[in-house]
Parts: sequence; structure tokens; C-alpha cells
Amino acid sequence: CLETLKTASLPDLPYAYDALEPAISEEIMRLHHQKHHQTYVTNYNKALNSLRSAMADGDHSSVVKLQSLIKFNGGGHVNHAIFWKNLAPVQEGGGKPPHDPLSSAIDAHFGSLEG
Repeated sequence: CLETLKTASLPDLPYAYDALEPAISEEIMRLHHQKHHQTYVTNYNKALNSLRSAMADGDHSSVVKLQSLIKFNGGGHVNHAIFWKNLAPVQEGGGKPPHDPLSSAIDAHFGSLEG
């Protein structure tokens, strides 16, 4: 099972950091991609390497402890990778308000999309 775990790498964004402005600023996009997502990737790879060493050494206590780090950081990496793919610049169809019936329900419940 350990052989199937691969190291992770930070994926390129499918758009420029400023492509989602004004909804999401370039600064926030860079922070989340280059810092937060990169940290998940770095910590996942570090935990995976430690897990391989612990298993080779028969250090069962460390194997158990490292599983939570792998799940947390691997999950953070996967969630961010999916997140980037679910955003799109306006010129590619993103950033537009929802249309009926969703917009009608939002307006009825909240008064508007702006709340």
C-alpha cells in the first residue's frame, strides 16, 4: 500500500493570479497558492518520507503518528487542487451571479446575493 503513495507537487494554476479580481485579489491568490497550498505539499512529502523510514525501521509508533499528518496535509493538497479547478475568470464563465432558480431562492431568503 505504501508503494502506491506518491510525492505531491504544487500544480500550476489554470489562470493568472490576478484573473479572479475583483472577487479574489492577486495577493490572496498568491498567498493561498504559493504559501498555504505549498505548505500542504511540503508537509505531506516530509511526512511521507518519514513514514517510509519508520516502516523500514519497524518503528510502529511513528507509523501510527505519521498517518494523521499524511491525511491532514494530503487532504489539504487535494482540496486546494480541486478548489483551483472550480474557479474561473469572468472571461471564461466565472464570476457571474447564479441564475434561476438558485438566484430566486437567494433573493427570497437573503434579499440579494450581497446579503
